[in-house]
This record gives sequence, C-alpha cells and structure tokens, in this order.
Amino acid sequence: MKSSIYTFLLTLCSVSLWADNILITDADLVGGQTYNWTADNTYTLDGFVFLEAGGILNIEPGTQIIGQAEPTGNDLASSLIITRGAKIFAIGNASNPIVFKSEFFINFNDRKQWGGLVVLGNGILGDTAPEKRIEGFPDGEDRALYGGNDDTDNSGIIRYVSIRHGGAEIAEGDEINGLTLGGVGSGTMIDHVEVIGNSDDGIEFFGGAVSVKYAVVSFCGDDAIDYDTGWRGNVQFAFVLQGDDQADSAGEHDGAKPDDNARFANPNFYNCTYIGSGLNAAPDIKNAYALLFRDGAGGTYANSIFTSFANFALEVEDLAEGLDARQRMENGELNLKNNIWWEFGEGDQFNTGTNGILVATEGAPDASAQFLIDHLAANDNVIADPQLVSISRTADNGLHPYPSPDGPAYENLADYPADPFFTPVGYKGAFGLDGNTLDLSWTALEEYNILSSTVGVAEVTAENGMTLSQSVPNPTAGSALIEFSLPAGTDVIVTVFDLSGKVVSVLADNARFSAGTHTVELDASELNAGIYFYTLTTKDVSLTKSLIVK
Repeated sequence: MKSSIYTFLLTLCSVSLWADNILITDADLVGGQTYNWTADNTYTLDGFVFLEAGGILNIEPGTQIIGQAEPTGNDLASSLIITRGAKIFAIGNASNPIVFKSEFFINFNDRKQWGGLVVLGNGILGDTAPEKRIEGFPDGEDRALYGGNDDTDNSGIIRYVSIRHGGAEIAEGDEINGLTLGGVGSGTMIDHVEVIGNSDDGIEFFGGAVSVKYAVVSFCGDDAIDYDTGWRGNVQFAFVLQGDDQADSAGEHDGAKPDDNARFANPNFYNCTYIGSGLNAAPDIKNAYALLFRDGAGGTYANSIFTSFANFALEVEDLAEGLDARQRMENGELNLKNNIWWEFGEGDQFNTGTNGILVATEGAPDASAQFLIDHLAANDNVIADPQLVSISRTADNGLHPYPSPDGPAYENLADYPADPFFTPVGYKGAFGLDGNTLDLSWTALEEYNILSSTVGVAEVTAENGMTLSQSVPNPTAGSALIEFSLPAGTDVIVTVFDLSGKVVSVLADNARFSAGTHTVELDASELNAGIYFYTLTTKDVSLTKSLIVK
C-alpha cells in the first residue's frame, strides 16, 4: 500500500504531467446538453457548478474531479449540483473509482477543503411546502430547489464514487454535506459510494425515495448519515467509522416538518456496521449517539452492529406534547430489530440509569424510557461483543471490521423485506463471508493505509480457464477438501493464511499438477476459530477463496 504523502505527490504529478486539467465554471454546463468527463483529464470545479434541467453528465471510470478551495467568484465553496430534471451518470468500478477531492490534503481526516456533490430531484417531501431550496443556497437561486410529486424520479447513476475532504461553507454558517440527496427519486441508482473527511454530514437525505447500497462514511465532523423531511428509501450494507477528534451521531434521523406531517421519514436500514469515536474520544464528542430519532421519525434498523461510541447508544425523542418518535415506535412505524449493541462509554445496560446506554429526552413523560427498553427486548436486540477483528482510526493498517463467524453476528437474524432491493445474507452488519459483503478495497480507507491488507482481499474463483471451488465443508472444525481445476499442466502453490496475512498452512509448494480437476486437504483441527483465506497460484494466475474454521 502507498502512504498518504506518496499518494498526494503521485496525484500532483499525474495531474500536472499526464492529464489535462480542465477548469469547470457554472457557465460550462448548460441544460439540455450532454457532457462527457474522461479519465485522461482532471476537472476542477470553480465555485457552484449547476447542471441544469435536461443536462446529462457522463463521468468515466477513474476520472478525478477537484473542488477548488478558493473559487474565483463570489461563491464560498466549489460544488457540483445536479438539478431537477438533469442526470449524472458517474459510473466507476472497483479498479477505477471516480474520485471527488480537494486540491491539497495531507491527512486522511482533513476536512472542509471544498464543497460536495448535490443531487436534486422531484421526489415527494414531508415538509410545509412541496418544494424547498437546499440548505445553504441563497434566496432566489431557483436552481437549488428540490421536491415535487414523483417519488420514482430518475437523476441517473452514482456507482463506485469516492467523495473526499469536503464540507466547506457554501453560505455564512452553512456547511455542505459530502453527498446531499434532495428529493431524489427511486429511479436513481446509487451503490458503492464513499464519503470521507467531510466537515458536515457524510450523506443526507431530504425527502424522496432514493435507495443506497454499499455505502462507506468515515471521519466526518458532523453526523455520518442523516435523513429528514419524509425520505422513504432503503439502505443495505452501510459502514460508518468516526474519528476520535470530531464527530456527532452516526445516524441523526428526523421525520418531517411539522412533526405530525402525514408524510414522515420511514426508510429501511439493514446490515449496517456503525463504529463510533471510541471510549477515548475528544471531549466534545461526548454528546454523540449511535442513533438519534427526532421530529416524528419512523424507519427500521435491522441486522446491524453499533459499537465503540464515546457515550450513549440511542435516544428516541419523547415529548410531553404532540406526535413524536416514541409514538412512531409504539405505532409500529419505528423499529429496531435483531441488532447488536456493544461498548459504550456510559455503560452496558439497556436503561437510562447509571450504567445505561439509553437517553431519555429532557422533560420526557417517560424518564426511564421504559417504552424503548421494552421495544429493544421484544425485538431481539442484544448487548454482546460482535467480535470485530480490529478497530483502528489511524493510518496503521489496523482496521478490520469483520465480525467473528463464531460470534453473535451470525445468529438470530431478522427476516428481510420482500423488496428485491434487499439481498438476504446470513450475518449482521455490513461485512460477512459471501460475495454480497461490502467491499472496502476500492476506498480511500485502503489508499490511506487505514484498512488491514486482508480486508482488501477479493475473492477470485475463475480466471484463464482455472477454477477454485469453495472448501467442503465450510465452516469446518476438522479437515476440509479444496478442489481446483486446471486447463493445462502447471506448477501450483496452495497456501492458507489468516486475517493478519500470516501463512498458516501450505498445501502445495510448487507441485506439478496435470490438466483436470484436483483436490488437496486442509487439516484445520489445530487452527483457531475464525476467518481464513486460501490461495491457488500458478505463474500466470492467482485465485482466492475464504473459509471459516469453527
């Protein structure tokens, strides 16, 4: 892996020597036109850049977009805004993600160096008006309006996109989110999206019904994932990692304006892993929660893991008057199901007492939050160690957020909704041993040396006519048979290694195998329970699979 400084210098060199740097101002994108941004150039945003109605922006895999730190005009920050009726097709891939970033950065948690990416649509809002101006933009800027009557609205595709080091002020006192989704409809496709080092929220939803799959939010100065004003989408496989220097809640969730609006936020979150700032976080993080529900918020969190927060786990707003999030919960419109809660600075009990991890709203009719305690118990929430391999918030290659397959993350799961958006898996949290797990190998966490090298191991089971099969049985407590096939005779190496990268067994050491199907045997009886990988290597190809020892 490359160090952050090396990456920074390499980026500067690649921009100046091999790519054309194209300055993009607001006048350069016009409604009704199609634009193609390609990986052989870099594109520098100068101030607010609006793609207006009818416009289409195609961004090629591997393209880099830079937010200018000091715009030449009157705008306080550089941002890209996809307006209602326009579309963005930012379609990267794991090998060549699309990167939005600042001009300069040194540390992985640098923040506030440019604005962010804003997408606006015609989705329905739970607000006092059917359309609103996205926060921070001046009165009279009608291009910043979002909302309408079409929850199926299509704003394009965002895939394998990394948004880094943003959150600068776009107006006095108003910072911008890494990814802002205002009234974005369900016709929009968003998956494999990352926000890192943003000074405001990571991802914020305002109304609409867009869904997000495979999301990574880390080191943000405010909330990681925020929703408001009647958002009705879905999220599956989301990972949050907070820094220990600055953060607010991992999830800050509001319902509508006013609180009793008939259209209130009611999304579904499954398979989330939210890691807080840790027990030794900076003092100003002490009021941050794993989840905070307010303003009549509804929604569901299920099969998820919340761990390592400086203070409390959860507050569900309980007001003396009016409709609140507590009533949503008692009506069955706010649900927390089959989740794991672990390691909170205030204690290890589901209560509001001395050793409790729950918070009662100030002046709440139920000062003990008994309604919340009862709900957590009735819906199979547990306080238990998910046995994550390792947590790190620095560039030491120490982050490995996979839970032990022998622990509670693989037990007692809630059923998944019938919605085809969701992929049923056999584990809680964003990470597990199957092909559906959240992949971090393409993210800034890997590039900045935060991620353990083994997290980035991708399962490759076939290449150039060579195949590697899943070990049988899997999981195993004794022996396991590993089958592979070769299109021609060749020398083969088969090794087994643990999550630290240490080789624990060599099953074939440059042995000659003929064309055809072959089997080697692993004796796992002396191995500790956990996750392992096995690799089949020839002079031309390397294939890798995972297995579980129980």
